[in-house]
Amino acid sequence: MDHDVTDVAEARYELVISVDARRSGEYDDIEKTRMRARIYRVLETAFTHTKIARDSLHLEDRGDGVLVSVSGQVPVARLLGLWMVEVHEKLRDENRALRVPLGLRVGMHVGPVRHDDRGIAGRAVDLACRLADSAVARQLLDAERADLVLVVSGSLYEDVVSGGGKFIEPARYSAARLELKEGAVTAWCHLPGRPAPAIGPRGPQPATRAGAHDVNGMDEADDVNDETDADVTASRDSGEADARYHVQGDMSQHSQNIYQQPVHIGRTTGDAGRRKG
Repeated sequence: MDHDVTDVAEARYELVISVDARRSGEYDDIEKTRMRARIYRVLETAFTHTKIARDSLHLEDRGDGVLVSVSGQVPVARLLGLWMVEVHEKLRDENRALRVPLGLRVGMHVGPVRHDDRGIAGRAVDLACRLADSAVARQLLDAERADLVLVVSGSLYEDVVSGGGKFIEPARYSAARLELKEGAVTAWCHLPGRPAPAIGPRGPQPATRAGAHDVNGMDEADDVNDETDADVTASRDSGEADARYHVQGDMSQHSQNIYQQPVHIGRTTGDAGRRKG
């Protein structure tokens, strides 16, 4: 979207999407270039398949990710629903040929956004970026052996997610209390294609079971998460009122998070989603 400099003073309510790559600092220069190309293929393919026009989008390159704002004319539910399904499917396609799968953390929030000739700014932008970069997002991606995690703001959950919709299932989200630089906020976490993530009192067990595999076919002993210094207060939407936990270390692991054809939504190709045994 093109915006005149004269529009800077006018904040527009837009959906802000922050996309970050998992452990981007571990890529060398050549692999980082390939990683960036994969991220753009994933996002742009998803925008095309969901019929979101390019002139409805503002994209900023962030080196190891992309910052996006979407015009208010595009229904937010389309991004939370069908677009996330398309992102997940394309990401899985990209990861089939990779020894170390590309992992993406996505943060979303709707709020006032100001545009100038250098990009976008505002508290809504800051919050979306904080959600994607949060300790909970990082820990869930590793603890659950997932390739994609979505973290939405509390207001976005209440206004859109909680009501459900096409490819939007509130029961597959779990609440977490995040300690951000601006203060504590409640966010909601979702792992596309899986049940609601378990955010509970116990950290994940070391994934070293003989013959165990994750959904991408990698041995679970590979790429074990070594981040253990987070202190996160989280709550699990388990159907019980006020179920709250104080978590030291990584987030807990849901032992039954396995892709199976009957519960997966979106396109599948080949033998995607089958558990190796």
